[in-house]
Amino acid sequence: QAPVAAMTIDTEVAVIGGGINGAGIAQAVAAAGYQVALFERSDWAAGTSSKSSKLIHGGLRYLESAQLPLVYNSLAERRLLLKNAPQLVRPVRFHIPVYRSTRRRPWQIQAGLALYRTLALFDRLSTFRRLPRREWPELDGLSGDGLQAVFEYWDAQTDDRALTAAVVHSAELMGAQTFCPAELIAAEYLAGGYRLTLETASGPEHCSAQVLINAAGPWVAQVAQRLQPAPPARPLSLVRGSHILVPGTLQRGVYYLESPQDGRAVFAMPWGEQTLVGTTEAEHRGDPDEVSASAEEQQYLQQTFAHYFPERSADILDSFAGLRVLPSDGDSPFARSRESFLQCQPPAEPQMIAVYGGKLTSYRHTAEKVVQLLPPRLGHRKPRADTRTLPLYPLT
Repeated sequence: QAPVAAMTIDTEVAVIGGGINGAGIAQAVAAAGYQVALFERSDWAAGTSSKSSKLIHGGLRYLESAQLPLVYNSLAERRLLLKNAPQLVRPVRFHIPVYRSTRRRPWQIQAGLALYRTLALFDRLSTFRRLPRREWPELDGLSGDGLQAVFEYWDAQTDDRALTAAVVHSAELMGAQTFCPAELIAAEYLAGGYRLTLETASGPEHCSAQVLINAAGPWVAQVAQRLQPAPPARPLSLVRGSHILVPGTLQRGVYYLESPQDGRAVFAMPWGEQTLVGTTEAEHRGDPDEVSASAEEQQYLQQTFAHYFPERSADILDSFAGLRVLPSDGDSPFARSRESFLQCQPPAEPQMIAVYGGKLTSYRHTAEKVVQLLPPRLGHRKPRADTRTLPLYPLT
């Protein structure tokens, strides 16, 4: 029996990677009026986009490293998501306890929250307060030993996998072609564009595209190696963020804790009927396909939670880990920029764009930066929609 001929897909833009960045780029490209095809080798949000801390937030802690544009843009994106996806993104209270041993003093926390509110443009979620002592006993069993102050502010929480699926569906409604599973095997640049070879559940497929966008997250370097000609290697680090689940939920919301071991920020947050504790920042030097929370990271998170909630169970029910893509430099992972950065080949009229880094909250902002790079090669199109106002709905 003769083999079945591979089908060919023709499009203007091919996006590799079905995490939140790839989904957001496909949505933004379709909204801008271009033809786009999105390819994911495993499942939507199968990687880091289903293993995040589930937070839609400005990143209060990034004020310490002076990443003000990142915080400003993330707070703007938080505002849009709360408006456009109220069934997927919900406000949640955060609490910052300050103890005698805490490195950051109450005045520093108050100043940080005031700046956070300013960067949020004083929107409805930017209010904060210092809790009176009479409310401390209501804080889910939070230790009162040495407690000096508790601050309350607001951010938001989501189901990261559900949000990614909703963005993919939004892209499809505007004409994006989506293929999952579909793994890129090779991509060769010929006159006028790329010819992609992909392996799918039904066999090999080919795709012709004028622009290729590598949004493979932790696998961005592996995808780059499958391109001909290969783009220059970009030095990067994969930083593992691990989480644990412990019994019982937190009724008052999320707790922003300072690890007693090294002073890092750790969140304890309600997640269904359990409590999610995370995250860590550890260099990951292995295969991105083989990532899990190490025993040391699990113990670190467990001990942090038990320190602040001594009366609650800290038994580990489950754990998971995702990978951040960060610039490779000498700074600690905490100090490195969380801004997404783009590699364009060639720079003036890109035929290939690789996306590095970025945050769950700011996926739409990252996607808009990508779309702004398309006109020099593809020209302008009549937009189909504006992603700033597009509603997002859960699929179930």
